[in-house]
Amino acid sequence: MTPAVFIAILCLGVASGAPILDPSLDAEWQEWKKKYDKSYSLEEEELRRAVWEENLKMIKLHNGENGLGKNGFTMEINEFGDTTGEEFRKMMVEFPVQTHREGKSIMKRAAGSIFPKFVDWRKKGYVTPVRRQGNCNACWAFSVTGAIEAQTIWQTGKLIPLSVQNLVDCSKSQGNEGCQWGDPHIAYEYVLNNGGLEAEATYPYKGKEGVCRYNPKHSKAEITGFVSLPESEDILMEAVATIGPISVAVDASFNSFGFYKKGLYDEPNCSNNTVNHSVLVVGYGFEGNETDGNSYWLIKNSWGRKWGLRGYMKIPKDQNNFCAIASYAHYPTV
Repeated sequence: MTPAVFIAILCLGVASGAPILDPSLDAEWQEWKKKYDKSYSLEEEELRRAVWEENLKMIKLHNGENGLGKNGFTMEINEFGDTTGEEFRKMMVEFPVQTHREGKSIMKRAAGSIFPKFVDWRKKGYVTPVRRQGNCNACWAFSVTGAIEAQTIWQTGKLIPLSVQNLVDCSKSQGNEGCQWGDPHIAYEYVLNNGGLEAEATYPYKGKEGVCRYNPKHSKAEITGFVSLPESEDILMEAVATIGPISVAVDASFNSFGFYKKGLYDEPNCSNNTVNHSVLVVGYGFEGNETDGNSYWLIKNSWGRKWGLRGYMKIPKDQNNFCAIASYAHYPTV
């Protein structure tokens, strides 16, 4: 949404012709703008400030309810503070949940199989640092590169950050649409058919679409296929425990997702069949005692280290496919 369109829409919702701002928040507003490097025209600033104040009220109300036991997670005013709910939802890219399978299949766990109670592939050196997608809707590409990066270690013994920009620029002929829309399944098909993927070092991320300039001489990762997992948290758990980080898609439709800070993201409206934001599952575990029911999936996002748990989130585990965590999961074979 352009600033002009945003201003026109927001003005229609301001009955007095101008938003009423809280002067007691002036210092906090200036500090927030500086922290997230925000700047506006004079006209837009007043209206963005109004959105920011409404979001701040919502966050403070939510966090106040935490003490009453109504919520399991905390929110904070982050870089999305000046973003309307409509704008935030436009950042989401809904994926078609496809059923085809590639490569080998992972079988349902055998009776008596025991997997670790805690898994965190970051601690084993299989996860690259959190990155920030910016204004490019390339979550699908970050998720896919993360899964391939982890599997490539089995071949090379090295953790090499792979090129998200390579996928954004070059997988359009397969059906992806760069910064507008992309499907992890199609991204895997591109890497498989292309014969490889470049590293971030030779094909750096720009946060916008460009002309494909893939050079096979610089390829740092190849895959032999990829697997689409059945919709099962048990099978996802087995894959995370035995294979490594898995690319998944979740329902991130809500402002509460955007403003997440810490805790188990138990958003009551989260759907178990809508997938519109791609992330990387890097582990799982539980908080408190195992019998407390506070199991979680640990996911890596692509919104930078200032979001959430330094770029990560905990989503409830073993709760009927909460937020569709197991609905669209893939991993590559190498």
